[in-house]
Amino acid sequence: MMKINEIKEIFSQEVVEKEIIETLQNDERIGVKKILLSYNKKQEKKNFLKKEYEKKSFYENKCYNNGYKYICGVDEVGRGPLAGPVVAAAVILKQDNYFEGLNDSKKLSKTKREELYDKIKTEALAYAVCEVDNREIEKYNIYNASRVAMQKAIEKLSQTPDFLLIDAMPFENYPISNFSMVKGDEKSVSIAAASVIAKVHRDRLMEDYSKKYPYYDFENNAGYGTKRHLEALDKYGICPIHRRDFEPIKTIIQGGKNEQRKK
Repeated sequence: MMKINEIKEIFSQEVVEKEIIETLQNDERIGVKKILLSYNKKQEKKNFLKKEYEKKSFYENKCYNNGYKYICGVDEVGRGPLAGPVVAAAVILKQDNYFEGLNDSKKLSKTKREELYDKIKTEALAYAVCEVDNREIEKYNIYNASRVAMQKAIEKLSQTPDFLLIDAMPFENYPISNFSMVKGDEKSVSIAAASVIAKVHRDRLMEDYSKKYPYYDFENNAGYGTKRHLEALDKYGICPIHRRDFEPIKTIIQGGKNEQRKK
């Protein structure tokens, strides 16, 4: 008879042989029953996540069935912040890719996002990222800057896509066939993958900016108008990455605080 610690070791593996599970189901030891219960719950969760992934592959599968081969998900992050760039990502997944737990990046923990970020970069067929900075946002306006970032990300891909799935941004008269959907990062695995790549990239970028401009808590707010960020703006004025046509930045500039003051 196997010891409890030996059974724990076996069930710590990703896959457990069916014969072992069937044999242990007749084991009356409480410790074994707990191990089996825990294992069954994990398997149920894995099966649930697998089914959810399959549901979110609906649009990709429809494209494959219509003869498209390189389906690209496109998403952006950073429309709302008061500082920093808007960042877009374009991702072409392989048809047999599976990323457990993939979802809209905003619904994932930081740990899960970063885990998926590394996995997507390693296993996807192709991905690309584009940043459009605050000066360009002022030039184009935030909506058009987001579109520019998305299209530049697509152009940077090492593999040219033949169909685009885009989050909430219509691409009329674009040379690549495409479909835009609201909340696409919740409905399409390709768009969800792009949202993860874009968000992790931008969050890390804002963490780097926080070292250069330490007053604004960019490492925690990613440029959004949190209380601490607004207090720093009132005390120190703006810094070079603030979006000068966004409120309340515009009001601060009009009040004469158009440059970051020294400590």
